[in-house]
Amino acid sequence: MPKQKIVTEQAPPGPTKDDILAFIKREKVAAASAGRSAPLAIGKREIARAFGIKGDAARIELKQLLKEMEQDGVVERRHARFERAGALPTVLAVDIVGRDSDGDLVAKPVDWDSATHGVAPRILLHVPRKSRPGLPAPGVGDRALVRIETTTEAPSKTPVVIGRIIKLLAKARSRIIGVFRDRADVGLRVLPTDKKNSQTEYVVPAEFRADAEDGDLVSVELLGRGNSFGLPIVKVVERLGSINSEKAISLIAIQTHHIPNVFRPAALTEAEAVRPPTLAGREDWRDLPLVTIDPPDAKDHDDAVYAVPDDAPDNEGGQIVTVAIADVASVVHPGSALDREALDRGNSVYFPDRVVPMLPERISSDLGSLRPLEDRPALAVRMVLGPDGRKIRHTFHRVMMRSHAKLNYAQAQAAIDGRLDDITTPILDTILRPLWAAYATAKRARDDRSPLDLDLPERKIVLKPDGTVDRVMVPERLDAHKLIEEFMILANVAAAETLEAKRQVLIYRVHDEPSIEKLNALAEFLGSIGIKLAKGQVLRPIQFNGILGRVKGSDNEHLVNEVVLRSQAQAEYSAENYGHFGLNLRRYAHFTSPIRRYADLIVHRALIKALDLGADGLPEMGLGELAEIATKISAAERRAMAAERETIDRLIATYLADRIGATFAGRISGVTRAGLFIKLSETGADGFVPASQLGDEYFRFDEAMRSMVGTQTGTTYRLGDIVEVKLVEAAPLAGALRFEIVSEGRRRKLLGKSKHPSGMTIKSGRLEAKKRAKAAQRNLGKGRS
Repeated sequence: MPKQKIVTEQAPPGPTKDDILAFIKREKVAAASAGRSAPLAIGKREIARAFGIKGDAARIELKQLLKEMEQDGVVERRHARFERAGALPTVLAVDIVGRDSDGDLVAKPVDWDSATHGVAPRILLHVPRKSRPGLPAPGVGDRALVRIETTTEAPSKTPVVIGRIIKLLAKARSRIIGVFRDRADVGLRVLPTDKKNSQTEYVVPAEFRADAEDGDLVSVELLGRGNSFGLPIVKVVERLGSINSEKAISLIAIQTHHIPNVFRPAALTEAEAVRPPTLAGREDWRDLPLVTIDPPDAKDHDDAVYAVPDDAPDNEGGQIVTVAIADVASVVHPGSALDREALDRGNSVYFPDRVVPMLPERISSDLGSLRPLEDRPALAVRMVLGPDGRKIRHTFHRVMMRSHAKLNYAQAQAAIDGRLDDITTPILDTILRPLWAAYATAKRARDDRSPLDLDLPERKIVLKPDGTVDRVMVPERLDAHKLIEEFMILANVAAAETLEAKRQVLIYRVHDEPSIEKLNALAEFLGSIGIKLAKGQVLRPIQFNGILGRVKGSDNEHLVNEVVLRSQAQAEYSAENYGHFGLNLRRYAHFTSPIRRYADLIVHRALIKALDLGADGLPEMGLGELAEIATKISAAERRAMAAERETIDRLIATYLADRIGATFAGRISGVTRAGLFIKLSETGADGFVPASQLGDEYFRFDEAMRSMVGTQTGTTYRLGDIVEVKLVEAAPLAGALRFEIVSEGRRRKLLGKSKHPSGMTIKSGRLEAKKRAKAAQRNLGKGRS
């Protein structure tokens, strides 16, 4: 019997190092293609399963191979997963650290060991054109979970790491804007520009200075403290420019509030490629003598006006007012790079030394600006007013116009007052006087409507050529200002009415009525100065105006205007209408400034669509999408207001920094438990007097009276009081001023013995504090709790 041949089944050969690397790469690509949001686990078990490795001996051999690959630097072990050496995981957390020259967001990994892996990779973030529901717009300082992709950049073939945002996580570590100082006596320091931290300095270890030089404006990240009593330690994240540059003050606000100020190349390329619209599809209004009236330093002119008496027999004494607005919608189309840029910015931001425009100069100062004697596309509304000033009807038109003159407010007013120049002389009777006659008619309806009429003059900073403050002035409020304001309001109302009639969605400009809590607080305050206002009473603007009228010309005039202003809600944008309380209007939308406000651009597109005026109208949008836009541009508006206000504070603090010890007249503009806020009469500068500096007694905060009251003498400092103060400290970079009261407060009769809120008799605030400290030490010594 022949011998049986014994065949031994050989185990398949194990994977090579190249096989394992190829498998890791394939799995990462598959995970990214499948849109997985969780990190893919590629551990020893997954590798063994993929290559059919079974048995203890084979598993031990694989373990040894992976260990060799790790020692050779071919792969890296991250927790229970293996990655190709130097490669980023498919999904990881990143901090958004800035923008590149194209304006795109740039991020770095949250956890990166530079000692082991070298310089952290630069990740270019891909932000979708339309935000997904629940995914807010990312910005510098945010932390995000991203999906990593690697591509090549033509023509250099350089690898580029792209991060697609899955979701935003918690904010990254707190970023601080400050001035870098390299001082021989104390080393590297950063002086913050935040008013709240103006007394703080930050230490920068040499290894964390990056490339910052003395005098640079920098963004730093807080790392901690050297010890329990040491200064905070920071590292420089980004250099922003020199603090000695002419526009450094506004740059601080731009960086602090993350205001986009560099246009993306795609938007600039698109703007340069725009060609002026032709007359096709438009009415020819070039012979209509429309004129622009703006501030003398205005660079863009987006509204023009014209008026004539109505010669219709049934409207004797009526007027026809025409308002033409630059047709920005004809050159900025939905979904374009320009449109995305405009939405990201929300509005133009106006600083004393610069403007951060919503649209590139090619649009804002050229094609979208109604320059004199040049053809420009416009969206115009023609409104017929009755003799009582009420609007009878209106119509919208898409036109080609030509401004017949460019005027400033003072120039137009001077012409009406009899002071003519070469520009106003030929148009006085044909254009200017008819405009003033139409305004007189429109004003009748405005007076009947009685919008909220607060008298709080705004100050304007005039700069020298080097960017420093020359003077602070209060521009005179002219009828020319009021004329343009009233005609713009009429046009905005007409836009809202038309879109509602056409059942077209839009973004409203809304202003809610004051809350019951604020009205009750107002009633309590007014009662303290002898003006009765029943708590819980529903007020309309006409009632507020009655209150303002009662105090006009009195010592309380400014005070009551301030308190009434603070009782009001904040205006905003909304896809749903709840009226405009301050203007006393049921429906209102911003239509008149599409160059500088994205809300107006939306309204233009809505009108074009609703009235079938062209193919570039508003795309199909639901209330949800419009509500998201409204929320975003409302936030951008608040951001701009804060940045503008802080820049003015810093400029004036710089202006006053060399006047330490000087005395100024001012008014108490705010009262808190911590002290008094003072607004100087000359410059409008805001500063603070700490409560501890008010006098040698304890001062009690009286919320109802908006005042601080000395518990020993009854000395009182109340909101709106005129005071004299001495400047004792100025922090220009933070925009902070500290004053000391040098005038006496008003005397108020005390009822009963002066008491501290705790019930203790007060002899002196400072003396009592010392007594408490000594008592506390004695008690601790005796073991008392």
